[in-house]
Amino acid sequence: MTFIWTEMLWLLLLLPVLAGLYIFLLRRRKKMALRYANLSIVKQAVGARGRWRRHVPPALFLIAMTALILAVARPAAVMTLASSRATVILAMDTSGSMRAEDVEPTRIEAAQAAARQFIADQPGNVQIGIVSFASSAVLVQQPTIDREALYGAIDRFQLRHGTAVGSGVLMSLATIFPEERFESVSEFSGSSGQAARPPGYSSRSLDEPAAAADAPPHEPVEPGSYDNAVIILLTDGATTTGPDPIKAGQTAADYGVRVFTVGFGSPSGEIVNYAGRSMRAHLDADSLKNIAETTRGQYFEARTSDDLTDVYRSMSSQLITEKKLTEVSFIFAGVGALFALAAAGLSTLWFNRVF
Repeated sequence: MTFIWTEMLWLLLLLPVLAGLYIFLLRRRKKMALRYANLSIVKQAVGARGRWRRHVPPALFLIAMTALILAVARPAAVMTLASSRATVILAMDTSGSMRAEDVEPTRIEAAQAAARQFIADQPGNVQIGIVSFASSAVLVQQPTIDREALYGAIDRFQLRHGTAVGSGVLMSLATIFPEERFESVSEFSGSSGQAARPPGYSSRSLDEPAAAADAPPHEPVEPGSYDNAVIILLTDGATTTGPDPIKAGQTAADYGVRVFTVGFGSPSGEIVNYAGRSMRAHLDADSLKNIAETTRGQYFEARTSDDLTDVYRSMSSQLITEKKLTEVSFIFAGVGALFALAAAGLSTLWFNRVF
């Protein structure tokens, strides 16, 4: 619990003053009562019940004043609320190693099934975009709330040579910020499969100053501070081509976008025959952990299809809700009002007056 207007807490010093004033009035009333000829008659008239009843409304009023002063100080607490994120980008590895059968039925089929379940679990107002990457990255589905279009995009995955994790990150960023300039990672592809670039898209190298590309340099923001979109990147291998994934992760961090990375498959790797060639898919967990840490995301590892489903379910719960520092003045104001009404009501009921 914290307070936004801490200086207003000085008003709490009024509470001892009010308590002292109440005690002063009680003693004054007691002295006035001694003027009666027979004090025992007064005590008998008041009774034991009356003696404790008369203290209840002032006590409730004091509690009400405490709550209202705290409300004025604007208390805030970390609360779990519905997420404000509007877009989730699923960046999925479609390299030839995803044909491996160490995950039943195959890695790619398990990844497709888990992605479909993840999409189904998201609230209807969350837009989801899909990027596939192998030797280059392709936007196979612009962010949309149309779940059937997303399922169709996943079903159209085609395996290709190479693994360019950096391209997957940068293409996801270009989807989130179409007006910004990122490294040319590939041609965009819409649902028709034809190459297309979104309005305002142009390319620049990560190592090239932005001014050289006729654009002002981007001012880095706090990593993880962008609340409107996240990237979920799944891969089963190490980068073999394309941009440096560590630099791509740093670019995502500079834009405040969190990247959740998923390492998929057995840690020992698997021999895969693809297009007449044999290859062993080795997971580069260190790079994925670095990307997640740099962007304030999280790294997950899934060795089976069930593991992958659990990972996506875990991420889904994190994306649907998030912890935020939220002002809770209304709670204290409501409590104060209730105690004030109770004090006034009991005083009227028992003594036919408000205090």
